[in-house]
Amino acid sequence: MSHATVIGPGALGCLFAARLARCGVKTTLVDYREERAAVLRKIGITVETAEETYTEKPAIATRIPASCDFILVLTKAHSTRELRLPPKTPTLTLQNGLGNAETLAAAVGASHVLAGATSEAATWLDVGRVRHAASGRTEFGAWTTCPADAPQASLQQAGFDISITESPGKTVWEKVVVNAGINPLTALLNVSNGALLEKRETRELMRDLVVEATRVAGAEGYHFGHSLVEETERICEATRDNISSMLQDIRQKRRTEIGAISGEILRRGQNAMLPTPRTKVIYQLVRALEAE
Repeated sequence: MSHATVIGPGALGCLFAARLARCGVKTTLVDYREERAAVLRKIGITVETAEETYTEKPAIATRIPASCDFILVLTKAHSTRELRLPPKTPTLTLQNGLGNAETLAAAVGASHVLAGATSEAATWLDVGRVRHAASGRTEFGAWTTCPADAPQASLQQAGFDISITESPGKTVWEKVVVNAGINPLTALLNVSNGALLEKRETRELMRDLVVEATRVAGAEGYHFGHSLVEETERICEATRDNISSMLQDIRQKRRTEIGAISGEILRRGQNAMLPTPRTKVIYQLVRALEAE
């Protein structure tokens, strides 16, 4: 039996841990907060979908196990540097934002890192309770040479739609571009994803943010064979009832991932001498909202 360690008890971490445990994969969910970990041990993780509601009880730990087949990192991007990871264990990041794979590579070696993105849509309802709003694709690959076999097999066993890529950096960037168009606007306007499509002004601003981010990605050598404006609008429609992770953070008065998304686009755009005026304004507004 394979052993998966999932780090991060947020919406996606709970979803992945519950699905892995449900299909028979030995699963440990790591929550560094002892009080919350104790609650999770008692009640397990309940996942609500349109078809059913189910509860699973993966093992809950406050430290990363010394030995497992792979680690799945789903913490907030600003927590990545704080992780103390065991050496030589394949470590997959599906986190939001830019820079996570580089941080993990510096900690455990690039040859042990896999990176990618998921479009699974999950909403955090309460401790140990999430709503799986929409299924999506999960794509990842080796940052350099790390084998993808263990996480690929376990995640497919759990029913996730998995694809392996030879360009995980491109996959990460594509998700960041989409997030940059959707997440900050939902946080600022306090609306679900689909609401952004309903007014001309928000739709145009979303498009402008995506265009700015796409130009910065291009400056780093990443070019996409399809329109990311159209892709962002498609995802917005497919997840129209979902509450973005950034809006969930604002509502819970938690620190958002704006720095790893819009902040990184802004910083990298400046380095490439590319203007990103709308990204800058949106970044500043979300930072101001965080401070309230």
